[in-house]
Amino acid sequence: MFFFFILIASISFGQERPNVIVVLADDIGVGDISQYRRLNSKNIIVETRTIDKLAKEGILFTNAHSPAALCAPTRYSIMTGNHSYRSYAPRGVWGSYQQSPIENKQLTLGLLMQKAGYKTSFFGKWGFGMDFARKDNPNKIYRGLRDKPELDVDITKVINRGPQQNGFDYSFMYPAGIQAAPYAVYQNGVMMPLDKKSKIVQITQKNMDKIGFKLDKMEGLGDSFWNPFNAGELLINKAVNFIDKNSNSKKPFFMYYCSQAVHKPHTPSKKLNNTKIAGTTPSNHLDMVKELEVQMEMIVNALKEKGIYKNTLIIFTSDNGGLLISKTIKSGHKSNDIYRGGKNLPYEGGHRVPFIAHWPNKIKPNLISNTPILGLDILATLASLTNQKIPKYQAMDSSDLLPIILNEKDIEPHPFLINQSGTGKEVMITENGWKLILKIKNEATFEVNQKLIALFNLTDNPSEIEEKNLINNPIYEDKITLLLQKYNKTRASKIPTGIH
Repeated sequence: MFFFFILIASISFGQERPNVIVVLADDIGVGDISQYRRLNSKNIIVETRTIDKLAKEGILFTNAHSPAALCAPTRYSIMTGNHSYRSYAPRGVWGSYQQSPIENKQLTLGLLMQKAGYKTSFFGKWGFGMDFARKDNPNKIYRGLRDKPELDVDITKVINRGPQQNGFDYSFMYPAGIQAAPYAVYQNGVMMPLDKKSKIVQITQKNMDKIGFKLDKMEGLGDSFWNPFNAGELLINKAVNFIDKNSNSKKPFFMYYCSQAVHKPHTPSKKLNNTKIAGTTPSNHLDMVKELEVQMEMIVNALKEKGIYKNTLIIFTSDNGGLLISKTIKSGHKSNDIYRGGKNLPYEGGHRVPFIAHWPNKIKPNLISNTPILGLDILATLASLTNQKIPKYQAMDSSDLLPIILNEKDIEPHPFLINQSGTGKEVMITENGWKLILKIKNEATFEVNQKLIALFNLTDNPSEIEEKNLINNPIYEDKITLLLQKYNKTRASKIPTGIH
């Protein structure tokens, strides 16, 4: 029944169906986008003119949040529409050779759009596990402890749980971005040599010293011509090429573009699209913000050149809040604008992110929404766009944002928000501006030994000033109890939190 419904939906749209591009930036905070920064300050260090224009011509969400303050759990959540506590690894899967948190037959962005008749594609950082074979036994999946360089794995191809198995017709992928092994590039699940003389070698820090690159994570296997300074240009050129090739097709395309910018280590291109990047801002970090902006410019230009800009929905967001880099901070740039903290932290700076939707002639210009939303709402929104009904027990936390995006009516996608921090194991629940932060010891027994960290009223304390932390104020005891009970009941019962 479900598949029949999708078939009818895809036929009824005809050639009017929009192309869809979802851009997931890496470690971009609201203050990194100049249009957001201007809401609170005139001090703009790096302009993001293309992204700003998308915001001004479409809708800008000021109360958007990543599902987690770290990339791996967020990427699982956006891909599936589920909070990451529903997976076997609530805090994320951090190794490319680890078991994927996506289960067999689980709905993903790729499968959703594929079933709606779209040519689907994935570009960039995958960011959670998949299956590679062992070197000594091609019939056995490699699994490692990640406590030393992993060398007993055959990195020539992905054998399961990669983009191809999750609904993407075409993929050009960095399994762990540029920051971890395997240090290689994969096209449609097969390692793509970076040079005619490429060999699989162990990428060591000694190797990388020759090109002025410091490994962010452990040494491991990769392409002997691995050079992360070229990663951004290679990625965006492949994406532009995909747009060029699919612009005249009767089939609309879906692109999930996961930029390598601006995750550490910061390796800006010398020049991109005839624009100088490296060394043109106060820090390597801000060079990467500029590189992301130029990547977006190239995507927009490609759409315009092919005459499909007006019939393309672009959604731009980030996997978590911005980075706290000392050189960047000294320049006066605030990656997280007025918000406390940054990536990995439970405060607003860790998970409040840009979220922009742009679709000429469909989305009214200069719209600003303060409605609380989550990055994982993208899946239900695209299901609504393509007239698909989400099956029961799929995308359980994703809510349809289309009524807000199209300015049709005010809705409340989430009566309350649930998300999580990073390595500190904090979880957060926010309702009507009241935010409770808890620390948990164990994901499996999250209700045991919970420690109350903070209660903030974001309405009058959006920066979460510690002096206004109300957690020990007896006046708010009932509020704390109510939020705590709501979080525990929601998570323990495993009930859906999304509306679609």
